[in-house]
Amino acid sequence: MEGSADTEEPPLLPLALSSFHISEEFGFLLPNPLTELPVPYSPWMDIARELPQLITSHQLRSRVHQMPQLSPQQLRGREELHLAHLVLSFITMGYVWQEGEEGTVQVLPRNLAVPFWEVSQALGLPPILSHADFVLANWRRKDPNGNLDTIITLPGGESLRGFILVTLLVEKAAVPGIKAIPRALGATLQGDEESLHGALEELAEAIEAMREALRRMHDYVDPEVFYSVIRIFLSGWKDNPAMAHGLIYEGVSPEALAFSGGSAAQSTVLHAFDELLGICHRQDCAAFLRRMREYMPPSHRAFVERIRGAVSPRRLVLSSGDARLRAAFNRCVSALAELRSYHITVVTKYIAVAAAKAKARRAEPSARAGPAAGKAPSALEDKGTGGSHIFSFLKSIRDTTREGVIRD
Repeated sequence: MEGSADTEEPPLLPLALSSFHISEEFGFLLPNPLTELPVPYSPWMDIARELPQLITSHQLRSRVHQMPQLSPQQLRGREELHLAHLVLSFITMGYVWQEGEEGTVQVLPRNLAVPFWEVSQALGLPPILSHADFVLANWRRKDPNGNLDTIITLPGGESLRGFILVTLLVEKAAVPGIKAIPRALGATLQGDEESLHGALEELAEAIEAMREALRRMHDYVDPEVFYSVIRIFLSGWKDNPAMAHGLIYEGVSPEALAFSGGSAAQSTVLHAFDELLGICHRQDCAAFLRRMREYMPPSHRAFVERIRGAVSPRRLVLSSGDARLRAAFNRCVSALAELRSYHITVVTKYIAVAAAKAKARRAEPSARAGPAAGKAPSALEDKGTGGSHIFSFLKSIRDTTREGVIRD
């Protein structure tokens, strides 16, 4: 197997994005992910392609039990490893949550747990579905016109597909801002106020484009399907009352392990922008965000840390006294705060309002049955899938972002 972790630190400046496995075209998205594994791994791919049907028919666990234990040793290169991690993470989430939060398992069987652990170790990722799998490595071109589709899916139909692809479009909209980061840091180091101004304007435009991309969530994702069907499959076994004791990975560790579920906080984009702009979050939120960095590909995490260690553009803006430069910096901070405000609006619709409706349905003696209107999970009603107390967390990081504005 070939891993992706870097053994040598790339030079600070010029901050070459490719050194951190960041694409000039796709940013943190995996460029043109593979959609097929080599033939020896067809047992994994066969199950992964049928996941929605296997889960809804309650047959996935028995299929996994019949699956041969395969060694990942024949996987070559980051692309094959990422697809294997994507496939095994989706199978794992389906296996754990097939029967809902009241029918969870305590043990992930050896034939799934061992290869998943080994692939995870090779990539430097945790053995659970994360943003790096769910979005960054889970897309393909459906046709020559540029239409996109997912590679692996779970129950949730078009709403799940929409959720993944809209999140992907938010990541794609961030690319010009990611590319502006090395220019902003270089300009800061050289005291080049004009170049810094240009980089900050590009960053602000990218953040504003991310918010516009996020608006499309309303067009493609049904709140009831998201809350009642999709959300449980993004849930982890850390800070989750439904799996308070974690999960034993058979053949890996006799002790149960706890990992957080997929979360927007695992996206490298906002971590990078926060570090560039010198945004300081409150201690509890900062601690959670630092923990979420452990769910990023190591090279992306290293990129964020490199920005953190660089000379802050904020310092040059403060020392220059240039009103135009300060306005460009503040536009970035305000755009970031507005993006976070809009994220709160989306989360309110898809979690808070949907949770209230689910509670009301549970109180009805003749509640409708069906995958989108059955018994919705309740263990994480006030938490994100990553385990944070979602609204207090989101409002806090929004407010501390606003505090990053440079006043006259």
